[in-house]
Amino acid sequence: MASSGYGDASQKVDYVFKVVLIGDSAVGKSQILARFSRNEFSLDSKATIGVEFQTRTLVIQHKSVKAQIWDTAGQERYRAVTSAYYRGAVGAMLVYDITKRQTFDHIPRWLEELRAHADRNIVIILIGNKTDLEDQRAVPTEDAKEFAQKEGLFFLETSALEATNVEDAFSTVLTEIFNIVNKKNLAADENQSNGNPASLAGKKILVPGPGQVIPEKKACCRS
Repeated sequence: MASSGYGDASQKVDYVFKVVLIGDSAVGKSQILARFSRNEFSLDSKATIGVEFQTRTLVIQHKSVKAQIWDTAGQERYRAVTSAYYRGAVGAMLVYDITKRQTFDHIPRWLEELRAHADRNIVIILIGNKTDLEDQRAVPTEDAKEFAQKEGLFFLETSALEATNVEDAFSTVLTEIFNIVNKKNLAADENQSNGNPASLAGKKILVPGPGQVIPEKKACCRS
């Protein structure tokens, strides 16, 4: 698993992984990002205009991994940014608000858009945010768990306000990406030792692009 900490800007980076946050407006995407990247939460957070991203460096299996987390507004009028937004992403966090059923009902549409624009092997986690508002819950955990299992997604419920499961959600995605890339690098090294050319062998920094991540099996659901 990934170790915590907010990293040193001068430290060597072995991998860079781009992860995108998607979902309806006001589900807490920016708050999840702020909690993960800066360990902050703002009660008067404004709607995200356009696109922004934050970075945080973690250590996974003794390697330095820089997570580049992209956040965009959920409103329909910003849909034009999607193709560039998804390009090069190897991970995605699909976020809904557990107190607003409509935001969960829109998840299949977001997933369809993600799969249309992103690499087909992208690692995806479904996130039900705002568990601190349990008394207002409109989306049963079992509904989301069932959807995640059907679609081959990881799944966690989080609270950016209380910092519940935010670290685990990012760690799950980043560790899965790391394991996939590591397996591909090992296979590339093996091919090279057998006299076959390997494009990834010897590269320390991986800035992912289309087709670079090929998992051996589908990600399964986490409760």
